[in-house]
Amino acid sequence: MGDEARSTDGVVTISRDGAVLQIVLERSGRRNALSHSMIDTLVDALAKAASDDGLRAVHLTGAGPDFCSGVDWADSNSGGRRPRTGDLVRRIPHTAHRVIELVHTLHLPVVCTVRGWAAGMGCNLALAADFTVAATDAVFWEPFLNRGFSPDSGSTWLLPRLVGMARAKEMLLLGEKVDGATAAQWGLIHRSADDAALDATVGTLLERLASGPTVAVGLAKQAINHSQHATLNQAMMQELFNLELSCRTSDFKEGLAAFRERRSPDFTGR
Repeated sequence: MGDEARSTDGVVTISRDGAVLQIVLERSGRRNALSHSMIDTLVDALAKAASDDGLRAVHLTGAGPDFCSGVDWADSNSGGRRPRTGDLVRRIPHTAHRVIELVHTLHLPVVCTVRGWAAGMGCNLALAADFTVAATDAVFWEPFLNRGFSPDSGSTWLLPRLVGMARAKEMLLLGEKVDGATAAQWGLIHRSADDAALDATVGTLLERLASGPTVAVGLAKQAINHSQHATLNQAMMQELFNLELSCRTSDFKEGLAAFRERRSPDFTGR
């Protein structure tokens, strides 16, 4: 891909910082709006992360002053050629929807840093992450109805579970914008911080997660997700199966040894 194509379509930069996978959305000229190629890169990177035993956390952020303004619908629909009937139903489950599913189900903790705009799918990416830390003046926005089409990319599933029906309808049906400080107060995100303290706050969180018992963290995340559509008995049975697995890890043995020796555990993620 040449430089011109890269600047037009945007890129997703993938790198490693120790055991942390760093994913950076880079399309600053369009507030990091997601092109088809960027979505494809996200799917590929997250799918590979799922089977990478060397990773212990994932960090998702945007380059420049904004996190992500969603899917670039204007660019996708400017070619003048009408897509075939059923195009969205055929394609989106394997692209945009797959990104949200991978962030939500990945057996690694996913941390998202939000500055500026987090709109549409950008908002839902932040909501699907396990921990989102936003600047106090960041803006979370679900603009779907303002543009004349119904919500997508998991917004109708994520929002009611995070903030309840009333606030979900406020954001989805009225298109109300929510700043970072309010989002933290509502429980929409993990926390907010002044812009100057944002990177340090995220860095501390990532360091804590990346030094944790990775297998147990992933199993706990899976059990929390499972419990959202399970009875109490079903949830406890899932916990039991996950406990059976986590008790066979090296980190479980280290946790017990550290408890007996009255010291902090040194988990290896295995």
